[in-house]
Parts: sequence; C-alpha cells; structure tokens
Amino acid sequence: QVQLVESGGGLVQAGGSLRLSCAASGRTFSRNAMGWFRQAPGKEREMVAAISWLGSSTYYADSVKGRFTISRDNSKNTLYLQMNSLKPEDTAVYYCAASHYMVLVTTIGGYDDWGQGTQVTVAS
Repeated sequence: QVQLVESGGGLVQAGGSLRLSCAASGRTFSRNAMGWFRQAPGKEREMVAAISWLGSSTYYADSVKGRFTISRDNSKNTLYLQMNSLKPEDTAVYYCAASHYMVLVTTIGGYDDWGQGTQVTVAS
C-alpha cells in the first residue's frame, strides 16, 4: 500500500498557475504508475493526467492538454502537477493516486491507493 498526501491547492484567479505536489510513502513509489484526478461538486471523478513509473510516458485529458504538466521525482517520492492558464472550470478537489502497475494507466479502475485530496478554486 502507498500512502499519499497532496498539497499545493488554493484559490487562484483565472489565468493563474498552481503546482500540486503528492508525497508518497510506503510501497516503493518508483515502481508505481501515478495519476492525478479531480472531482467537481455534483460530478464524477475524472482523470486529469497520468505518468508511468519512470516518467517516460504521460497522458492528459483533452480539457487540460497544453496547460497542465505531470511529472515525478522518484528520488523524492513525489508526484507533481503544474497547472497553468487555469480556468474556472478547473475548480475541483484534486487527488493523486497510485497504481500497482508500472506502465501508464489511463483508467480510474487501475488505481489502488488514493490521497485525501486538495481543493483548487479558480475565480473568474
């Protein structure tokens, strides 16, 4: 099992930037594919981005492509999500998640361990 703790959320104006971090402990972080998800009020949880165990493969939802960047530092057991050009529709609770697979995982069902989430609010 991997324990995950997100940080970096907050309130930002439209067009602004935030960087989310996800600190991992427990099972070897470097052997897990990772992902970022978000859930807005009244909506289902959706995948935002994913990354393979070495970071060589990435995936982005169409809604964030070109604005968000997922990365990882295996030496620090930390996952990141750089979010630029934020829009009000990006407002949600953002979660990081770990998969027991090492290759890129692009379905929510492929993730086993979840953080508690961090709130991102984008004001118009």
